[in-house]
Amino acid sequence: MSLAVAIQMDPIESIDINADSTFALALEAQKRGHGLFHYLPQSLSFRNGRVMARARALSVRREKGNHATLGAPEMLDLATMDVVLMRQDPPFDMAYITATHLLEHVHPQTLVVNDPVQVRNAPEKLLVTHFPTLMPPTLITSDRQEILDFRAEHKDIIVKPLFGNGGAGVFHIKPEDDNLNSLLELFTQLYREPIIVQRYLPEVRQGDKRIILVDGKVAGAVNRVPAQGESRSNMHVGGRPEKTALTPREEEICEAIGPTLSERGLLFVGIDVIGDYLTEINVTSPTGIQEIDRFNGSNIAGLVWDAIEEKVTARHAASA
Repeated sequence: MSLAVAIQMDPIESIDINADSTFALALEAQKRGHGLFHYLPQSLSFRNGRVMARARALSVRREKGNHATLGAPEMLDLATMDVVLMRQDPPFDMAYITATHLLEHVHPQTLVVNDPVQVRNAPEKLLVTHFPTLMPPTLITSDRQEILDFRAEHKDIIVKPLFGNGGAGVFHIKPEDDNLNSLLELFTQLYREPIIVQRYLPEVRQGDKRIILVDGKVAGAVNRVPAQGESRSNMHVGGRPEKTALTPREEEICEAIGPTLSERGLLFVGIDVIGDYLTEINVTSPTGIQEIDRFNGSNIAGLVWDAIEEKVTARHAASA
C-alpha cells in the first residue's frame, strides 16, 4: 500500500530529529513507500468549497542538519490525500481550533489523524474530566473564592492555565507561599479562560509517566523525572527520561480510557500519569515515542502506521 500523506506541522527545518515524534512518523511512512508532503498550519486555506494547502514534497533522513529535503511549493487539494497528520504544536488557541474546522471538510474521506472534530472537543486538560475517578482533586474556574477555598482544603496545590502546554505557566503553590493572589492577578491579565487548580501530587518527584496509546491500546511508556528544584517534568525544561513499566493502576487507567479514545478516532494519544492519577490526555501533538523506542527497542511509529493503514484499507473497502 502506497499512501499520499500530508503532514501539517511547524517548520521541519528546526526540529530535534532525536526527539521529535513527527519526524519518527515521517521516517516510518517513507520507509513504507508512502509519499510525503509538508505544509505549515498557516498555509491551510478554504477556497470554493475545497480545503487547500500550500505544500511541498518532503523526504527525510536521520542526518543531523540535513534531515529534510523540501520540494517547490504547490497548491495541494487535501481531498486528494489519503492521510493528513495534524501535528502542529499547541497552544490550543483559536488558530488551532480553526484548523480543525477546515480539516473537518475532508475527514474521513481523507483520514485526518487525529479526528479534527474530536481534537476540537478534547483539549488535554478537559477530556480527562470525563474520567473523574481517575484524576486528582481538580478545580476549573475563574472564581477567585473557589480557588481560595480549594487551597484551604488541599493546602499544597498546582495552578496552571487551562490551555497551556509544555509545562508553561505551571506553578507549585506550597502551603506557606504568599504569592497565590498575585499569581491569580497575573493569570487574569494573561488569560480569558478559567484556571485549572489541582492538589499537588508529591509522587511527581518520582516521575510523571507519559504513556502512548495507539487506537486505544498501550504502545509504550517513559518516566519523566523533574530536575532538582523543578515541579515540572517536561523534558524540554530539564526532565530526565527513564525506562519504565506500567503499574497495575496505570494498566487500569489505560483500560478505562482506551475504548473512548478509539471510538472518538483519537488514534495517537499520549496520557500523563502521576502516582495513581491521570492528569492529562494529550491528543493534539503527543510526543515521547523516540525516547520510549530507545529504551524498549520498539517501533511506535510503526504501530501508528499499522493502525492508519488498517483504517484507510477499511475505508476503501467500504466505498468500493
